[in-house]
Amino acid sequence: MKQNWEDSYEMAAEYDFSKLKRVPNPFAQRFQDLNLVSLDEDVKAAFPDSEAVNAALRTLIMAARAVVPKDLKKAS
Repeated sequence: MKQNWEDSYEMAAEYDFSKLKRVPNPFAQRFQDLNLVSLDEDVKAAFPDSEAVNAALRTLIMAARAVVPKDLKKAS
């Protein structure tokens, strides 16, 4: 069987990355602009897609605004 270079390669105990040239990630901004939230499995099971989650949250926001006393709304 032919020997592979990986068979005789030994990793060093440490590597010095301080002298490496850094290149900015051109896709990083796309991910910073995303607002991602992880849902628990039981919550995920209740909603088929993100539109259903958004509709439920909007309903909850409207209901919460309806029951907050007027004097608390002025304080915020």
